[in-house]
Amino acid sequence: MEYRVLGKTGLEISRLGFGGIPIQKIDAEGTRVLVGELVKKGINFIDTARGYTVSEEYLGYALEGVRDKFVLATKSMARTKEKMAADVEISLRNLRTDHIDLYQIHNPSAADLDTVTAEGGALEALLEAKAAGKIGHIGITLHSVELFRRAIELDWVETVMFPYNVVETQGEELIAECVRKNIGFICMKPLAGGAIEDAEIAMRFILANDDVTVVIPGMADVCEIEQNAAVCSDTSPLSEGELDKIEQIKAELGTNFCRRCNYCAPCSVGINISAVFLFEGYYSRYDLKDWAADRYSSLSKVASDCIGCGICESRCPYSLPIRQMLKRAAEVMGR
Repeated sequence: MEYRVLGKTGLEISRLGFGGIPIQKIDAEGTRVLVGELVKKGINFIDTARGYTVSEEYLGYALEGVRDKFVLATKSMARTKEKMAADVEISLRNLRTDHIDLYQIHNPSAADLDTVTAEGGALEALLEAKAAGKIGHIGITLHSVELFRRAIELDWVETVMFPYNVVETQGEELIAECVRKNIGFICMKPLAGGAIEDAEIAMRFILANDDVTVVIPGMADVCEIEQNAAVCSDTSPLSEGELDKIEQIKAELGTNFCRRCNYCAPCSVGINISAVFLFEGYYSRYDLKDWAADRYSSLSKVASDCIGCGICESRCPYSLPIRQMLKRAAEVMGR
């Protein structure tokens, strides 16, 4: 296993990390089996989140006795100091640890980021937790290129997590900028939310980019860990055949795949279009039906609320048939 330093955190981590969202599909004992396999493969970076229902709890159980072998990261959607301080304490209890190596602000909007950094915002709680030794470092997770650009100018940001895969390459220049600024880059969505079926070539594409510090595919089965670890051990350049396959994947997904750039916003009736497609993708591809349905039901406006005005489509840089895609999402999600 190859290891990298996670930017200015100084943490030495495996190039392949473990994304903790899919373990919601299994149980605590199954998670313990997975953690044991991670130890065998030399995978020492684990990422989870307060929002991943039982993920922190399962990992806390599974990490007992081997906590010192891992760099542990989690994240919270809290935006105020009070709520973030509470979430840090919950994470510590769930993960059964006295410190969390990396605590991340989870997917803020531009307005959220203003709240987070203002007086009484979540950043104050994280800085206090860091000073108290409860967390080691502070990062941020994002889906917007504009916010990615803003985040790497903030002196407290030590890591950035952002989607990067065969069809989502919009952040490549900023990923390179992370290296120049000594900010660790954590690659999420390596399979584009499960849209890319060829996991091996998807991982090979990401690992070929030396600017990526760590890639964190979600894994809920030992065989997935074995397969991804095997891919990481292959450092040969991408072949012509693989490059052709990558172009084929781009062609197949490029006309109907939401990259969550949010250029379509704002919707005239208030639908969070990218969130609809995100949850529909988790429902359809990740087999996280209960979790995705619960998140979808929390949206104030859902796919069936679309009035078909088409304004979103005029803004989409990828010319996606958003109205048609919303109709499909409404059918899949039930409304």
